[in-house]
Amino acid sequence: MPFNYRKPAPEPGQAIVTAGPAREPGQAAEKAGPAPEPSLTSETVNPAPARPFHTFAVCAYGDSPYLPACLKSLKAQTRESEIILCTATPSAYLEAMAERFDVPLRVRDGVPGIGRDWNYAFQCASGEYVTLTHQDDCYERRYTERLQRAAEKWPDMTIFSTGSITVKGHTPEPPGLPEKVKFLMRLPYLAPGICHLKAVKRLPLLLGNPVICPTVSYRKQACPEAPFSETEKFILDWDFLLQMTEQPGRFVLDPAPGIFYRVHPDAATAACIGDRTRETEESRMFRKLWPEPVARAILHFYRRSYDAYQEEN
Repeated sequence: MPFNYRKPAPEPGQAIVTAGPAREPGQAAEKAGPAPEPSLTSETVNPAPARPFHTFAVCAYGDSPYLPACLKSLKAQTRESEIILCTATPSAYLEAMAERFDVPLRVRDGVPGIGRDWNYAFQCASGEYVTLTHQDDCYERRYTERLQRAAEKWPDMTIFSTGSITVKGHTPEPPGLPEKVKFLMRLPYLAPGICHLKAVKRLPLLLGNPVICPTVSYRKQACPEAPFSETEKFILDWDFLLQMTEQPGRFVLDPAPGIFYRVHPDAATAACIGDRTRETEESRMFRKLWPEPVARAILHFYRRSYDAYQEEN
């Protein structure tokens, strides 16, 4: 049975206390007005959307036949990420891909250029962490999940990266000598407990860049608004990683493969080797990092790797 509360009647002679202003004897009680409407601010009507944890910013150039496989791998992640498609070369093909995979297409005005395109994609991303995704590559389905676990374990993480599997055409390849050398160069990053130290972060980058660019996720808040050089074509990521070693924060490497890194004759790496852009820019970097005799010795071995890359592809 419901409990009904009845206010007790006042004792004889007891004053009745009422809310509101006092009134003269015989004066009619005023009717209570309507309750005031709650004030609606822009925040309550349109609350700001929660910032996504991570963004895949796909840098699209031309009409790559590998783009659908890339987008499919991003949609298949075990943890959802924001996905955006960014380009300076819009086309009906890219519009169709954006519609097919239900991702926004962001178009930059102006002349295409890798530094400008990367900076634009980085600025369009809303996530706390941003991965600049190459349109030819595919991502292991737990990439975002592994990134999130690393960020939870190391709250000061500014750079996250993984290993990779090289794919030629559509066929995964066993690790060759270049991949094995890069793995050895990355070994200091397997000790994340000390990877907040400048010397440890910098050490693997002194003999080249062993960090596979599309495996990297950058903590956006720790980076400048336009992090990448707009005058370089090949060493942009290496140059920026060296800058990040000067800043507070931790580099974390998950050594297991996080991407399938596609190598083919039309890739940017092959083009930069063919027109000697890679050799020119890497020479400049080594001379910034080392005395001239040491830089020349390092470049001697790098030239052999350029020749090997061209022979294989």
